[in-house]
Amino acid sequence: MLGWVEFAGLRLAVAPGVFVPRRRTELLVRLALRSLRSAVGASRNDLAGDDGFETPLHGSSTIGGSVLEVCCGVAPVATAVKRRMPQASVVASDLDPAAVAAARRNLEPLGGAVVEGDLFAGLPAGARFDVIVANAPYVPTDEVRNMPREARDFEHALALDGGADGLALHRRIAGEAATWLKPGGTLLVETSRRQASVDLEIFESHGWRAEIARDDELDATAVCAVRA
Repeated sequence: MLGWVEFAGLRLAVAPGVFVPRRRTELLVRLALRSLRSAVGASRNDLAGDDGFETPLHGSSTIGGSVLEVCCGVAPVATAVKRRMPQASVVASDLDPAAVAAARRNLEPLGGAVVEGDLFAGLPAGARFDVIVANAPYVPTDEVRNMPREARDFEHALALDGGADGLALHRRIAGEAATWLKPGGTLLVETSRRQASVDLEIFESHGWRAEIARDDELDATAVCAVRA
């Protein structure tokens, strides 16, 4: 084994060079579970959790629905959702072959699927999801050198560098994700507190109705968007 990391109550496989999930990304898990519950019409009692999430790890939820995690890295969100909602259809996608290999170790034993491709490129034509989540890179290029050494020196640059203002991939996701969502579906994208207002403008300019979710305990920020 190449290594492990704790995330959302799970022990996830990681590999050299692959982005290691941070605890703040647990906000995406909570938001994805909530959005999935809403999409399939489940009541709060159907997903009553005891660990801060909508449904516990030891639960056996029969709730279905579908989730896609793009820029998945080791597929932390997809794996956490699938572990809590085994009946859901869960897919993860990443451009980095090393990340895809690690993601498969985490997600495929649970019955999820992992594809290799740039954002949505690896998906079959016509695929549609209730929820799409993304922890795409959002660090501006000039700021990557200021990141902690364990990230800067040991994680692949494509998992860190978000372009000139950090939001290049967010613009692409805002422009492309609607094609892959079911009607009424939800798009969830991790961002930073500093970049949140710009992200709102990006998503709204692409026809999304967006709002910011914040968890101060996790120091986490995300864009929650539906089609306007």
